[in-house]
Amino acid sequence: MTRIMIALLLGSASLACLAAPTPKDSEKLAAPTEKQLEASQENLKKIGVAIHTHYDDHNALPRNIEDKDAKPLLSWRVRMLPYIDAKLHKEFKLDEPWDSKANKPLIAKIPKAYAPIRVKAGDGETFYRAFNGVDTVFQAGKNIRFANVTDGLSNTAMVVEAGEACIWTKPDDLPYDAKKPLAKLGGMFDGDFHVLFGDGSVRRGFAKKMDAEEFRKLVTCSDGMQVDPDTALGSHKK
Repeated sequence: MTRIMIALLLGSASLACLAAPTPKDSEKLAAPTEKQLEASQENLKKIGVAIHTHYDDHNALPRNIEDKDAKPLLSWRVRMLPYIDAKLHKEFKLDEPWDSKANKPLIAKIPKAYAPIRVKAGDGETFYRAFNGVDTVFQAGKNIRFANVTDGLSNTAMVVEAGEACIWTKPDDLPYDAKKPLAKLGGMFDGDFHVLFGDGSVRRGFAKKMDAEEFRKLVTCSDGMQVDPDTALGSHKK
């Protein structure tokens, strides 16, 4: 089933907590172009292919790389490297932390699929991040399988364009807590953002139109609550 998904791939609550900070007038960028938006969509599709291929190989969704005591060492993005940049993957010491003497120099070698588009970020930083918390697909300490995603893969967010960047090798996910505000989204496109769903599809969200509380239902994978993705993303057709 997942091989088919890969083939297809290749062929109102407050929104303040989700919108990326507005730059000063002197720092404003030109409006995002269709080419830039499409480039980020393609990056997320590549990440989706990597996630599904990893699932086929390991029968589980990816997690951050941990030591024997369950302490996170490297991000899930590093775990995906065999399917994105196998040569770079071989350079990592997978039993050492992201900032070890051996691994720290590799931060600068960020793969194109993880690199920022349109905006500047720190060296080796990415906006492609996942939520980590109770009932998320990247929940720490759990091996999540598709069977656990009872809300449906097409209704569950995997990777988003976050509002703030992080070092791509660092196991620094977006914290999710049902009782706390959602992390900011849309750092590359003035608050608007793209989401990679569990079925491998990529959809665009609109900060000024989305429903933050409805979006929470996309972050969790088995709460049993019905969700309207169009409302969550603010993407209803006119």
